[in-house]
Amino acid sequence: MNAGIGSRSADTAPRVLVVDGSKVVRQLITRVLKAELPEAELVGCGSGAEARELVEQGPFDFVTVALRLPDMDGLELARHVRESAQAYVPIVVVSGDVDTRLHKRTLGEHVTDYFDKSLGFQALADFIRGYVRPEATAEGTVLYVEDSRVVALATRRILEKIGLTVRHVVSVEDALAMLETDRAQGNIGADVVLTDVSLKGELTGGDLLDRVRSQFGYGKGQLPVLVMTGDENPANQAALLRAGANDLVEKPVEEKLLVTKLLFQLRVARHLRERTRAS
Repeated sequence: MNAGIGSRSADTAPRVLVVDGSKVVRQLITRVLKAELPEAELVGCGSGAEARELVEQGPFDFVTVALRLPDMDGLELARHVRESAQAYVPIVVVSGDVDTRLHKRTLGEHVTDYFDKSLGFQALADFIRGYVRPEATAEGTVLYVEDSRVVALATRRILEKIGLTVRHVVSVEDALAMLETDRAQGNIGADVVLTDVSLKGELTGGDLLDRVRSQFGYGKGQLPVLVMTGDENPANQAALLRAGANDLVEKPVEEKLLVTKLLFQLRVARHLRERTRAS
């Protein structure tokens, strides 16, 4: 069973691991987080080896990692965390040169998302708080692809309960038709896509992911895609992330895990759009 936020009690203090080779940066991050998340347990370390030992000792709810560590690349550490018992823990790169990596497409499939240091550590605290203590209500439209009537009904209730608008379709073909109609009208049509992998029809959730990224050209920040899967094979999970999935949601779906991941991606996308408009 994968450990992480989905397997911890809602009353348990969130654990955040801060990995950065600079003691000054670690202190800055933890100081702000202590002020913004007084209930959180904050653990800092300066090397990949130390981080690996900490991860083996118990689950974390959130991991921040620098791209460059004294003994390894931050992406190597992210891969180790994914391959340990914490495949679904959010891993966010905190760096000043993320844009270069993004343009070269070298961030890798093991990173949930990134945060630019230039935005300030106060913004980072808000970023993390929104995940480990998500808001009770939210705004946004979810394009939801699920062919099981029972599962779809239960999931829609979860999402609509927190204020999200759900556009539900039963097949990838229907989802693509909806996205095409929206694009013709000058809209994306959704703020986030939530799709199962196995669906009735000729196309799978993986095919939808590929079309969103290649045919429509929507990037991970423009239209986040969360894929629900019961396949615990690390190679298959990595393939979905490599194909452009922002994150995976383990099936059977646990309500808090689903909601926190959706709200996290909505917040990241909103942050990126605001940043683009400001530039």
